[in-house]
Amino acid sequence: MPPAPHPDREQGVFETLLVVSGRPVELDAHLERLSGSLRTLYDSGLPADARRLALDRGRRIRLGRLRLTATPRQGKPPGLEVATAEVDAALVFPDPERGAELRSLAVEGGLGAHKWVDRRPLDRAEAGASGAVSLVTDRDGTVLEASRANVFAVRGGVLLTPPVDGRIIAGITRRAVIEIARAAGRELREGRLSVADLQGAEEVFLTNSVRGVEAVRSVDGRDLGRERAVTVEIAADLRRRWLGRGAPAAAAAAVP
Repeated sequence: MPPAPHPDREQGVFETLLVVSGRPVELDAHLERLSGSLRTLYDSGLPADARRLALDRGRRIRLGRLRLTATPRQGKPPGLEVATAEVDAALVFPDPERGAELRSLAVEGGLGAHKWVDRRPLDRAEAGASGAVSLVTDRDGTVLEASRANVFAVRGGVLLTPPVDGRIIAGITRRAVIEIARAAGRELREGRLSVADLQGAEEVFLTNSVRGVEAVRSVDGRDLGRERAVTVEIAADLRRRWLGRGAPAAAAAAVP
């Protein structure tokens, strides 16, 4: 397999997050991550009106996604585009019995720590994947992340996930799930995982800032077991975190 092309830095970086009843979920965390990418990559700060623009655009959405795209400009602050789109409610905390199918894609060094607008390595791989989600691995087979999510496995009741080591996105939802698991007293380990580790796990799930928690039903064509207890428990806790116990009825109704 030829080396994957490096992303075009000039296309910029982005953040995508869920909007429920006009409220962008985990907005401050996403702005903080976007700000960090701009400082690291372009020695530039986040536009001062980013939060206001996100709140204003999100206010119009009942259930959807909000995308912030920051583009470098020579000698000027980065340009910021804010776009929204409605989301099918079935895609938010999707039915765990449906589950995603993962297909391995080797990318030397991974996709890195920033959410690049240029997604050529993934677009090329997924074009003929018949709906499968790319499972990004390094050249030695180390599991890094999925094309649209971070990855967790469950073995013996222990949550396992790859470490944030510069090769993967430090996911906002990943961090929330880790906090939820530790608050519940569940053992969690960050360390190396292989494709075989995922195939032999009791459960595998993905974390994503729009979908929330998504069960995985197969890895490279090998079906996983039917166990979903931990996945369902984590999803329920995250749903409460995102909606809040006192969330308006409209917000609760928006998410299945």
